[in-house]
Amino acid sequence: MIIGIDVGGTHTDAVLLSQNGIEKKVKVSTDSADLFNTILAGFSQLLEGIDPKEIERVVISTTLTTNAIVQQNMKPVGMIVSAGPGIDPEMFKTCDQYYCVAGSINHRGREKAPVNKMEIEDMAKKMKKAGIEYVGVVSKFCVRNPSHEVLIRRILNKYFKKVFLGHHVSGNLNFPRRIATTHLNAAVFSLHKSFFEAVKDSLEEKGLTIPIQILKADGGTMTLESSMAFPGQTVLSGPAASIMGAIPYATAKQDIIVLDIGGTTTDIAFLVDKAPLFEPVGIRRGQYKSLIRSLRTDSKGIGGDSTVRVKDNELRIGPDRQGPAMAFGGPAPTPTDALVVLGLMKEGSQENAQKGIEKIARQLNVNIKEAADQIFKKCCTIILKKTFEMIDKINSKPVYTVHEFLEGYKISPRKILLLGGPAPYFAKKIEELYHIETQVVPESSVANAIGAALARTTCEVTLNADTEQGIVTAHEEDFAEPISKTYSDDDLVETAYTLLKEKAINSGADPDNLEEVEVVEFQKFNIVRNFSPRGKIFRTKMQLKPGLIKGFENVLH
Repeated sequence: MIIGIDVGGTHTDAVLLSQNGIEKKVKVSTDSADLFNTILAGFSQLLEGIDPKEIERVVISTTLTTNAIVQQNMKPVGMIVSAGPGIDPEMFKTCDQYYCVAGSINHRGREKAPVNKMEIEDMAKKMKKAGIEYVGVVSKFCVRNPSHEVLIRRILNKYFKKVFLGHHVSGNLNFPRRIATTHLNAAVFSLHKSFFEAVKDSLEEKGLTIPIQILKADGGTMTLESSMAFPGQTVLSGPAASIMGAIPYATAKQDIIVLDIGGTTTDIAFLVDKAPLFEPVGIRRGQYKSLIRSLRTDSKGIGGDSTVRVKDNELRIGPDRQGPAMAFGGPAPTPTDALVVLGLMKEGSQENAQKGIEKIARQLNVNIKEAADQIFKKCCTIILKKTFEMIDKINSKPVYTVHEFLEGYKISPRKILLLGGPAPYFAKKIEELYHIETQVVPESSVANAIGAALARTTCEVTLNADTEQGIVTAHEEDFAEPISKTYSDDDLVETAYTLLKEKAINSGADPDNLEEVEVVEFQKFNIVRNFSPRGKIFRTKMQLKPGLIKGFENVLH
């Protein structure tokens, strides 16, 4: 059996799955100030009467790092950045303790200026005095030669708890995004580490000792141990869970909108021929443009528990949430109260819901039913307006899915898949208002948790070979080997596959579930000097695609 847990802003959903389907599902309120005990409550209810030895897999999707970034609730960290001639790294400053230092590597990976060790020691002492515990180090062309980053880390190790290196972030060349991503990893590390270690320790007390998997922004999983090196990958794992929970119900050869309507926000995504759209460079959240691989999603601050108010004679919904709906003891009217008043939702106190909506009705000068209907319609309109704006934005640029680049493709959705607790109540109204087929995903209230539980491990490797210099490298993986002048395309792909397989297994992948491998990039250049061929440069990127694990098909029907 396997467990999936999705920690949302309003509720935490947990499911226990076997090959026969859903064995148990629970929903607990999320205490954002105490996410640890929130998750423990979900585990405790789920494991009641279950032998822990029967659990083979646990996957957690969380908003922890996302919320920390959005709320700027991150631990102060230090950054040491070297660039050499040209671009000024001061332009990409991410924090107060940000230092630009001497030393540079060129685009071929050759050293042009050495590291000044005394300068690094001075910076380290300044950061230590400022109370810094975690530091990021980025050299401009570190993916071609990480020796400067490695040397700087060796100097810093005696001063700090952990040092994050830029060349581990991604095989892509993008200096500003690499700085931002390395900073993010350092800034969310302590929060990420303490939370998941607490969860792990608590589960061990219950006799559950299997590795915990964490859902990443790209819709795949990695082990807790793997995430310690790259905690930023857990940003947007919640929306990724929505997409993975919707994929089984998507129609082939069709563009589909995925809407996850929660209590606090609505997450929006798209599928093209059952494949999620993909951010080709990396996600952006707040001021940070990163190199974090991610499915393409967006969120709108509106959900079942969004606060409803009238301002300047106009109905306003969200983006804030003051608590649960008044029907469930909350302090302010919400769209959920409107659903109760309209008789669409049977749970909750009809009397309390009417009190809340009656106040809105008086301000709008309409009866209570009309006010509730206006709230419900406006909710749908806001969500769909954001969706169509996102479609226009996607269609203004090249379209990428997790499988391929679709040159000249314009998405034109003809179907909506709804997830989330309020989904069943919204489907009919959205279809009525916008004349687009709208389907509620089975077990929609816990579909995110199911999506997390069933997501398979993903990862990628980027390999560079230079036959003139006689070396093949994947500095992301701390890999370098000598090669001969006869090194070929086939040799490159074979080496990349070996590295990818090893990385996937170390990240928690099932060795029997590695057939979804694809080459997503391949480049080859001849090196010519004085009209004479000197060698070749090869580059390839290979990935284990996002998808669902095998053996649990009955869960989806």
